[in-house]
Amino acid sequence: MPLNRHPHIIDPDAFYEELINAQRDLSDEQAEMFLAKLVLILANHVGDRSVLSQAIALARANTLAVAPPH
Repeated sequence: MPLNRHPHIIDPDAFYEELINAQRDLSDEQAEMFLAKLVLILANHVGDRSVLSQAIALARANTLAVAPPH
């Protein structure tokens, strides 16, 4: 199964707001831990190793393509 790269989240603005609010009042370390745990929970839900590998590759490529802040 190929990775779905098209918008697929219902009400993405509300999702983003919920994601940001979930990190409110967390230290930087806690926020990083929260995001890592969320990734693992969602990866377990997806389950398809091929899709997960595609997502990892895409995230890495997009991260490397962004110029570091000066």
